[in-house]
Amino acid sequence: MAVAAGTATPVQATRRVSRRVVVAAIVIAWLVLFAALRGRGTLALAAADLTDLHRWFNSVNDSIGANRNSNPLFLYFFNEIRLVIDNLVTFIQSLISQPGAGRPVPVIGWLGVVALAGYISWAFGNIRVAALAVAGFVFLGLQGLWQESMDTLALTLSAVFVSLLIGIPLGIWAGLSDRVNRAITPFLDFMQTMPTFVYLAPLTLFFLIGPASATIATLIYAAPPAIRITAHAIRSVPATTVEAAESLGSTRRQTLTKVLLPMSKRTVVMGVNQTIMAALSMVTIAALIDAPGLGKTVVKALQTLDVGVAFNAGLAIVVMAIVLDRVTTAAGDRVEAARKRGAGRFTKWRSPLLMAGGAFAAVCVWMSHTYVWAARFPGDAGVGGAIARTADSVTLWTQDTFGGLTNGTRDLITTALLNPFETLLTESPWWLVGAVLVAVGAVLGGWRAGATAAVCVALLVATGVWSDSMTTLASTAVATLIVMLLGVVAGVWMGRSPLVDRLIRPSLDAGQTMPSFVYLVPFLALFGATRFTAIIAAVVFAAPVTIKIIADGVRAVPQVTVEAATAAGSSTWQIITKVQLPMSRSALTLATNQGLIYVLSMVVVGGLVGAGALGYDVVAGFSQGQLYGKGLAAGLAIVLLGVMFDRITQAAARRTTSVPGARQAGH
Repeated sequence: MAVAAGTATPVQATRRVSRRVVVAAIVIAWLVLFAALRGRGTLALAAADLTDLHRWFNSVNDSIGANRNSNPLFLYFFNEIRLVIDNLVTFIQSLISQPGAGRPVPVIGWLGVVALAGYISWAFGNIRVAALAVAGFVFLGLQGLWQESMDTLALTLSAVFVSLLIGIPLGIWAGLSDRVNRAITPFLDFMQTMPTFVYLAPLTLFFLIGPASATIATLIYAAPPAIRITAHAIRSVPATTVEAAESLGSTRRQTLTKVLLPMSKRTVVMGVNQTIMAALSMVTIAALIDAPGLGKTVVKALQTLDVGVAFNAGLAIVVMAIVLDRVTTAAGDRVEAARKRGAGRFTKWRSPLLMAGGAFAAVCVWMSHTYVWAARFPGDAGVGGAIARTADSVTLWTQDTFGGLTNGTRDLITTALLNPFETLLTESPWWLVGAVLVAVGAVLGGWRAGATAAVCVALLVATGVWSDSMTTLASTAVATLIVMLLGVVAGVWMGRSPLVDRLIRPSLDAGQTMPSFVYLVPFLALFGATRFTAIIAAVVFAAPVTIKIIADGVRAVPQVTVEAATAAGSSTWQIITKVQLPMSRSALTLATNQGLIYVLSMVVVGGLVGAGALGYDVVAGFSQGQLYGKGLAAGLAIVLLGVMFDRITQAAARRTTSVPGARQAGH
């Protein structure tokens, strides 16, 4: 029965083959027409040229700037929101990073911050996490990046506070109400589909450049995980438990506060973890709109190709991400351990020790408020300078030693894959490429996906950045192809071997906690400022989620099916290619979906290191006022590409899941 479940009927097999044949026919027709029509109707636009839409965006921006303090909508809505967020950020900055309350130093200096970080980590986690937090924060100071790190932490805390203030109640509501859950899901999908870059330009239009826009962009990006995971936590509580509480006379409020929330606590804490990681990632990117902190240091270093400084600041971001991740993860583990064990043998000592630790932290806070040596981090940033110099030296050594290999790899992939595909996309008539995208979308995802592709293509043409969109599409497609090849190889290996899974998965989990900016630094050192740098960084950024999805899909294939194939004399290669991968088709499609979205997000960030195209347009829009409209249009184009990719691959995944074998593999 298991083998039969994984075997498609002749009708289904014919349908799958016919889709592949149709797609192949579309590609062949495209190549033939390209040869005949090359260079016609390409909608090329020079870097400094603007369309009427771009000029209109510029005029809207100028008009808003001129009327910001007189228009009622801004006076009583946008300006008020900006004022509230600005005050929140300024308050937290004055506490830990910037001079405040008429003082030349923050209210709480470095010693107090380190003590509070250690105490909070101990209170919510354990002593090992507390030691990690203390060591991590001290290391930030030794790098010479204390104030930049505290600015980043202040913006992250501000955004997380507002995100949780909005996200957890909304998530609870969505968990309790099917109607609310259905209503907000499309908005959450859209918010999580959009690459992080695209939040920035529209927000500066309404909230100006600065910490307020950065914080609002960050909370928009960070709120969806809190909402989704909280709703999932509420819905995951067993119905029998809820029914038992209601049968005992509990009101709806009592059921929520006494049953649903306590039983969802660990999952909600996981949502807080994801929100913090998303906020930290976005805060660093928000340096493009003048957000203070480590991101600004990284951006300036990338723009000047200063690998040493970029590496030092990137390392600080990684350290902060690890500390915040471990603290919140330990808090979730503690909740789960307390639920399983109840009162442990050390419980009676925990309260007195926490009180003593709190008193010690309070003394450190007072000292950091009172004494200059405890307020300003001591030292001359010798560690940071040494790290930067070492990074520069390693970069030069690597380029001298492995330059032939790295340059050869870059040139091979660029010449063999990227350049031909980019030429095909950018030198084909726009209507031909659009027809191909619509046709492929309809074949793979159905008529709805085809209609979505048609709308996205029409809007891409209207943005005036069609050529740059095709360049970005080429880089995204090449990077996704490499990601999927890597994902299949590593995912199958992990799915077939529990030992390999245990060895590799922690590295993949760690890779998913690092902000996207960090990935650019080492590859900038290896490959220089080129399109390939953005592509390889996108591959490494997207690989963890892709590999994990494929590994889980392969592992979900019933063992009895594999054993039956083995008993029938199948080789390992045959089992992988004829049984496990076909039955993991839904996981492969989902991995393609996630890989595309992650790659697109990273490729446009690569505009900072020579990737050009839409990423460059967005960055130029922030730095050059006359290109603001073009940058805004480029952000819209990125959204359209993301929506088109997401809808086609999701629809293809749903159609794949309708096959019995794929459905079984997906469970």
